[in-house]
Amino acid sequence: MTGGSGSAARAPRVLCVAGSPRRAGNSDRLLAAVESGVRSAGGVADLLVVADAGIAPCRGCNACSSTGACVVRDGMDAVYERLDAADALVIATPVYFATVPAVLKALYDRCQPYWARRYVLGEPRAATRRPGALILVGGGGDPFGSACAETPTRSVMNVLDVELLEVLEALDVDSPTDVTRRPDHLARAEEIGALLVQRALAS
Repeated sequence: MTGGSGSAARAPRVLCVAGSPRRAGNSDRLLAAVESGVRSAGGVADLLVVADAGIAPCRGCNACSSTGACVVRDGMDAVYERLDAADALVIATPVYFATVPAVLKALYDRCQPYWARRYVLGEPRAATRRPGALILVGGGGDPFGSACAETPTRSVMNVLDVELLEVLEALDVDSPTDVTRRPDHLARAEEIGALLVQRALAS
């Protein structure tokens, strides 16, 4: 395992990021299935609701390029700790105008200190990348698809030393409970949770 500290025998901690500003919708339901898979495989599911985390936008001040740390003191301080402690990472998000919601993008942008440490300050990367997954939810109809949601997620996972192993696209749901009628999506989400634990144990 590459995240956190402690012996290799401890249960892998999977940070489960809920990226929607709305609770109990389709992305939350799929993330709950991931959490179930994590627990069934012997892991610990650490749920992070981004909309409740108190994350302000990045100021673009570039102070982190000198210090490797963000100067903004808010809820992101605790999020940094949880990101660092995670052995695996999964993000579940709706697709808004072909990309991620503003609350989740704020978290992504506040990961700039990790980028600065890697590419400006020359901090060595982890020897082993942590496993990651992405769940994208949408109602369809947008001709621009979901690539603009996946690409920034891949970018931020890269600076977090996370390897994106699985992308589940549930782009055929709309109302908040539609995914309950898609057992294939729910089953796949649970499988992804178990896979993340298995890969973390193998790291």
